[in-house]
Amino acid sequence: MVRPPDDFLNVLNDRSQDIFRRLVERYLDTGLPVGSRDLSRLLQTELSPASVRNVMADLEDLGLIAAPHTSAGRQPTQQGLRFFVDSMLEVGAVNESEKRSIAQHIEGPAGRRQVDDLLTEASSLLSGLSQGAGLVIATKADMVLRHVEFVRLDNSRAMAVLVGDDGQVENRILDLPPGFTVSALQQASNYLANYVVGRTLAEARKALDERRLEQRAELDELTQKLVDDGIATLVQDSPAAAPRVIVRGRANLLNDTMASDELERMRQLFDELESKDGLLELLGDAEKAQGVRIFIGSENKLFSLSGSSVILSPYKDANDKVVGVLGVIGPTRLNYARIVPVVDYTANVLTRLMARKRG
Repeated sequence: MVRPPDDFLNVLNDRSQDIFRRLVERYLDTGLPVGSRDLSRLLQTELSPASVRNVMADLEDLGLIAAPHTSAGRQPTQQGLRFFVDSMLEVGAVNESEKRSIAQHIEGPAGRRQVDDLLTEASSLLSGLSQGAGLVIATKADMVLRHVEFVRLDNSRAMAVLVGDDGQVENRILDLPPGFTVSALQQASNYLANYVVGRTLAEARKALDERRLEQRAELDELTQKLVDDGIATLVQDSPAAAPRVIVRGRANLLNDTMASDELERMRQLFDELESKDGLLELLGDAEKAQGVRIFIGSENKLFSLSGSSVILSPYKDANDKVVGVLGVIGPTRLNYARIVPVVDYTANVLTRLMARKRG
């Protein structure tokens, strides 16, 4: 019976742990199964290939390693990789030169890139550094408003025209209180305009709530009702869009040596990413996560079919709210020690730049 990963450290003696660690590290480095003769040469203590084979047999019984096909060598199983990542992985650090390079690459010359450009550059950067596919999943950002105006349609309805600071325009229909005049509609438009500029609808509503006493002195009862009800309706009716997905470096995961079924599984993964299936669940996981998450093989249903590993980290906006995740998709033999800190630092850089865009 295979033991749960938490028990492996208690089960394995120092020799077994050393052999397992070196087998995994060798596999991650070469992508090839590792034989007992190779392992015996890598060990600091002198052990014969026969002794190494005995330890490998025990590791195989525990479900930590397995022989692919008819190979004489062994490679870590998904459970073995999970144990290695959780208990043995020694994560490196991003040095100062790399930190500057990452920040400059994402932000670009003079820091003039828009948010969409930042996300695309982050995905491209991660692809280049990992030789895998860079992935960014972003929620739709709430529109930051530049202008709002009410236009009367008839005696009972008005249209709210919302203009974002990126030039986007949205129109919403609102009900008017009975007896509402054209001049009151204009007053409501002018009053709201003082609060929406540079804010999202939710932020404008909060600002209005904080000035409720002052509102009563500046607005008559009907106009105040339209302002209150109108902003509440606009916030509630803001459409929830599917997350945006940016994938760069797909070709790194597709090559001529892959079997046809492997190619098909990888292509299906990309199709699922484009169709947004499972992305909201992934974003929900990111909101609960503290830092980097590593999914290996079937641990996440979105990536299980392709048998990929994915390293993800959430990034936040100026309000410290998780608004997306970024990371790397690759084979299970990713260089976790190298990629984990890079993904983590890139998420921190993107969080800082997102805050500056709203600053």
